[in-house]
Amino acid sequence: MKTIFFFWLTVTVALAQEEVPHIGYVFPAGGQQGTTFRVLVGGQHLTGANVVRITGAGVQAKVLDYLRPLNQGAFKTVQKQMQDLLAEKKENPAAWTAADEKRLTDLRAKMTTFYIRQSSAPALVETVTLEMTVARDAAPGKRELRLQTAQGLTNPLVFEVGQLREYTENSGRSIAVAESQSGVRRRRPPEGTAKPMPGTMPVTNALNVETTITLPATLNGQILPGDVDRYRFQARQGQQLVVEVSARSLIPYLSDAVPGWFQAAVTLLDGDGKQVAYEDDFRFHPDPLLHCEIPKDGEYTLEVRDALYRGREDFVYRVAIGELPYVTGIFPLGGQSATKTTLELTGWNLPVTNLTGIAQAPGLRPIFVRKGAFLSNRVPFAVDTLPECLETEPNDDSAGAQRVTLPLIVNGRIDRSGDVDVFCFAGRAGQQVVAEVKARRLDSSLDSALKLTDATGQQIAFNDDYEDKGSGLTTHHADSRLSATLAADGLYYLYLVDEQQQGGVAYGYRLHLTTPQPDFELRVVPSAINARAGTTVPVTVHVLRRDGFAGEIALALKDAPKGLELAGARIPAGHDMVRFTLTVSPNTPTKPVPLNLMGRAIIQQREVTHLAVPSDDLMQAFIYRHLVPAEESLVCVLGPAERFTVGVLGAQSLKIPAGGHARLPVNIPVSTFWGEVQLALDNPPPGLSITNNPQGIVFLSDAKTTKPGLKGNLIVNVYAYRDPETMKGRGQRKKPRHLLTALPAIPFEVVQ
Repeated sequence: MKTIFFFWLTVTVALAQEEVPHIGYVFPAGGQQGTTFRVLVGGQHLTGANVVRITGAGVQAKVLDYLRPLNQGAFKTVQKQMQDLLAEKKENPAAWTAADEKRLTDLRAKMTTFYIRQSSAPALVETVTLEMTVARDAAPGKRELRLQTAQGLTNPLVFEVGQLREYTENSGRSIAVAESQSGVRRRRPPEGTAKPMPGTMPVTNALNVETTITLPATLNGQILPGDVDRYRFQARQGQQLVVEVSARSLIPYLSDAVPGWFQAAVTLLDGDGKQVAYEDDFRFHPDPLLHCEIPKDGEYTLEVRDALYRGREDFVYRVAIGELPYVTGIFPLGGQSATKTTLELTGWNLPVTNLTGIAQAPGLRPIFVRKGAFLSNRVPFAVDTLPECLETEPNDDSAGAQRVTLPLIVNGRIDRSGDVDVFCFAGRAGQQVVAEVKARRLDSSLDSALKLTDATGQQIAFNDDYEDKGSGLTTHHADSRLSATLAADGLYYLYLVDEQQQGGVAYGYRLHLTTPQPDFELRVVPSAINARAGTTVPVTVHVLRRDGFAGEIALALKDAPKGLELAGARIPAGHDMVRFTLTVSPNTPTKPVPLNLMGRAIIQQREVTHLAVPSDDLMQAFIYRHLVPAEESLVCVLGPAERFTVGVLGAQSLKIPAGGHARLPVNIPVSTFWGEVQLALDNPPPGLSITNNPQGIVFLSDAKTTKPGLKGNLIVNVYAYRDPETMKGRGQRKKPRHLLTALPAIPFEVVQ
């Protein structure tokens, strides 16, 4: 029997989700405790930005200014207004007032912004100026900053609370504004040359300019094309100078650049201009970390640039420089919950080389030290519930293999080039075993490889790199993982090596030896969902399945505010991703609210639940995509405008015959204030399409591309269409279709 249900939607007519607010950089990307300063945020679709949202306590911000450089059409409009005003002045000078003069000045100022547009990439052309106040007791470290605009919340970017005195260079935008106002950018291109497009005339910094600083300090800069920033300071012989660069860690991925981030490089020069030290990375981290013992008293210069001399406004950096504490590594990389663990610390300018403590809850914990008034960097420490042991040498071959009993976590280290760590365990016929290395995900330099053999040396399984899609900031998934079903009773040997034949104190690992533990994790995208009250929007959730779990997962909201409702909230068995919808009722409060999405599944006869990790789907270098975690998952409810009602009568699960069709009755107005109503599928599976008629939506299945068993959710967008010929404005600015809403997700299955 078919179950019928109704959706009644009050739809905002001008839902502009096609223009999602986005921020591309924050400059400076941080500030010192106890100070007030200005910050420039660059991005796109930032009209109406009036609220700044920052995670954590102790940081306040307010919006001072918004600048959107005029485009060609707006420039001509302002130009015409100014010409008309000047004509009035010429005709009747006696009637000219101070208000007229102010209006003329304002129009001239607006016109100069047109020339700023040439200096920025389109995705960075709008700017919002903020005033930030960081309390003296604000906890140091990284926060997330978002803007709230007329179209909702932006993506998050890093904002760091620092402890050191800060130096900040002029922003690229301030240079562009000054050049536009002075007339430099208003020069006409030579006859016959193409008109400069946005981003094709970037600003450049003055060459050979040095900033004098006093250590310790934090340096804030933007690298523009061909730019080299220079900082001069005094240092003493024997000082252990640390230069920590944050660049890729501020903006992890650039979608339209290769490499897909700002690849910073730093050079230390002495007073004679001779190179003392150079770094362009730190181990596997793109951000450089430079350590140098100062050879003699005197003046030194630090140079900061892009390794390829690229540059633009989102090449933002923060550099901490001084005789600062820095932890380069710990051992072991983790410990058992509720058990005392003693850590060995390596690094520079550390007050201690050992720490002892007890971690309670499983998960990742930050490890850091304090030297005087300054905190060090943080490194991850993994806490698990399984029994643990230390690797013991010599265990370089099967004859000297370390005997272990499953389940177990081994804390070890490939301590020299060519080192092999071998472990032996007793197995039973039919037993399933899983071996997983956690090293690179815990900041180890190890590029592991695992090999499992039987007692005769016959290889059973091998793995070099295992991609963990939950590690969204990792580009080289160097950790290994293998699983196998044992064929017979007997001894088995597990070999662990560094694939690059390297080794040392930085090559620690945690080797998990267990039976399969079926489980899952969820990532909900995007981390900020913007929806007008009374509309429906699509949401994506990715599932990371572990150890063979392939079952269905039910989704629900935990502690949800009133007025939020899910549709299609189910991940079918075997699927790694599903798009569902979130409907916001008309009377939902218009403000950002937390969204806690929970997944529930039955695994081995027990209920397992997990909260989804808020994430954003970021592109790297034109092609690669990463699920980058965020601190908050939010729904920003926007105020409603003009409304109309949509009624949908649908089955809980729509059955579509392969090569046939299925009908879904709907009640949708023929037209709205904006124009004729049209429906379109949003990213459907290949072979599925729709047509619309007075009786409802007809879903069509192509027998060549859709096969029985295909299932998931279908999302139908509702648009208002207007003939471009009847619209005012320039042709390229005309948008004949406006997205009104989406219908609630429609679960479907293709059947015989």
